[in-house]
Amino acid sequence: MALPKTPTMSLAGKRAVVTGASSGIGLAAAVALGEAGADVMLVARRAAPLQELASAMQQAGMTATAWPLDITDIPVMQDQMATAGPFDILVNSAGMARHGPAVETTQDDFDAVTGANLKSAYFLAQAVAKGLIAAGKPGSLITISSQMGLVGGLDRAVYAATKHAVEGFTKSMAIEWGPQNIRVNTICPTFILTPLTAPTFNRPERRHWIEEKIKLGRVGRVEDIMGAVRFLASDAAALITGSALVVDGGWTAD
Repeated sequence: MALPKTPTMSLAGKRAVVTGASSGIGLAAAVALGEAGADVMLVARRAAPLQELASAMQQAGMTATAWPLDITDIPVMQDQMATAGPFDILVNSAGMARHGPAVETTQDDFDAVTGANLKSAYFLAQAVAKGLIAAGKPGSLITISSQMGLVGGLDRAVYAATKHAVEGFTKSMAIEWGPQNIRVNTICPTFILTPLTAPTFNRPERRHWIEEKIKLGRVGRVEDIMGAVRFLASDAAALITGSALVVDGGWTAD
């Protein structure tokens, strides 16, 4: 009897680019890919923490390169991706939030958050896909979305709008690029304790609201996202595209 074999989760020989890699989920995603054998390009605006991460990964036996780049500068980003690519894997973890009541949203808030979370994410996925299509290669494009891409939340109207939009373009891109074997998915975390979310956790009433909504009874850690990143990047997820992998401790179950 011939037994089936579990597809490999090794990423040896793959080139990956991770944005927002200087901290938080992006940093953890980069390490997850590096541990699996990928050659990881670390992208963020801040050069010093990127180089610190690259050095730490190299010392741990991984292959990583710091690549300071502002992905909100779309023409520069497109040129850099075309020059350095193609990349087999994209993890788009760059983003921002300006939380507050919807009645207090300013145009500057709206433009900044949509520019980082939606516009840059869209054109980055496009740029990496163009490189793969030109090279005739398959690939896995992953955007770090949010549970707020599936539901709403207090003081999060603009942020939730951008993440709902990310879910929409992910499905459409998956349909368009499926024939080229380019998979496009999102990961939707719950609240993960990072420097970006620390101000929320420092407010007792908000922390209570969060912990009450998470059915597993604890907030997320960056380590909770690492397996999801490696899985979607690998051959183990070869038939998964246009999907949202929800890592929310049960927040959206009801």
